[in-house]
Amino acid sequence: MIRMNKLTDYGVVLLTTFAREPAQGISARELSTRTGIPQPTVVKLLKTLLKAGLLVSQRGTKGGYALARLPEEVPVSVVIEALEGPLAITECSMPGACEHEGRCVARPNWAAVNDVIQQALSKLTLAEMTRPVPPRAPCPSPLLPSIDSLPRSIAP
Repeated sequence: MIRMNKLTDYGVVLLTTFAREPAQGISARELSTRTGIPQPTVVKLLKTLLKAGLLVSQRGTKGGYALARLPEEVPVSVVIEALEGPLAITECSMPGACEHEGRCVARPNWAAVNDVIQQALSKLTLAEMTRPVPPRAPCPSPLLPSIDSLPRSIAP
């Protein structure tokens, strides 16, 4: 299973919250209340996102955090990289990370998969993450028999 860590997931949730109201400053306490993410975790993520240049902060009674750029200008790939480092589906996607790199026959294919994922996440913006997704039609799987179907060995 390919999976982001929980902090990255929370970071996307926080930034999506900002993307819904990009001109408004939001405090850590308010973000915690809106999202249900514990305030210490929110504070930790805000510091990381601020350092990465994704947020700006303003002190004072009207202060809080806000997106540094418009939601349409922030790709999800940048968010993931700010929280997890370079996007790599396998160790061999990062040069020098695997001792078998020079002789691995699967490496070029993993690199291609990594590129496709990187491209998809680079096209997806925070603005798009705020929009509802239409329901998806179930994907037919003709290779898998249903529970009610006869075994293939005796099917007509």
